[in-house]
Amino acid sequence: MKRLFGIVLYMALALGANPALADSAQAEALREGDMKKLMFHSAPAPAPQVEFERGEGGAGRLGDYQGRVVLVNFWATWCAPCRAEMPTLSALEREMGGEDFAVVTIATGRNPPPAMKKFMDEIGADNLPLHRDPRSALAREMGVFGLPMTMILDAQGREIARLTGDADWNSDSAQAIIAALTGRAGG
Repeated sequence: MKRLFGIVLYMALALGANPALADSAQAEALREGDMKKLMFHSAPAPAPQVEFERGEGGAGRLGDYQGRVVLVNFWATWCAPCRAEMPTLSALEREMGGEDFAVVTIATGRNPPPAMKKFMDEIGADNLPLHRDPRSALAREMGVFGLPMTMILDAQGREIARLTGDADWNSDSAQAIIAALTGRAGG
């Protein structure tokens, strides 16, 4: 019993000393429905800084979003589960996007910009970026092995969670998780 109390006390002190882990632990407890597929990592891992093509032109890196919690979604125009999921990502960005949070969509592989725009127009997602990873360099570096795949980066640019497959990102659970990670919870 003393040992168990010691472990619980140690964990409480460790989480209290590291607000990012405390936020992740709080967020992990909020997983319901599709969000049960969201797996939080025991230790944050720095996101690779491989360049991708920004929708508005030029090169971008995930580090460009440092200072915000970022939901990075890898998708493709030919991916049926991506088509089902994308409207929920758009709704999440509309509801929660701002200075402390962003949804960043990156089409990986061969996705011509006109086809990407048509895809987004057809599903009514006019608020998501049309970034591309045409050679799948960033996707490979991040261990993307199927689509869609979504990662959550903390404000320091470290991957803290990952979800394989599609999910309802506009669910109450998803919004509660983002609120906990951005410090909006309870406020």
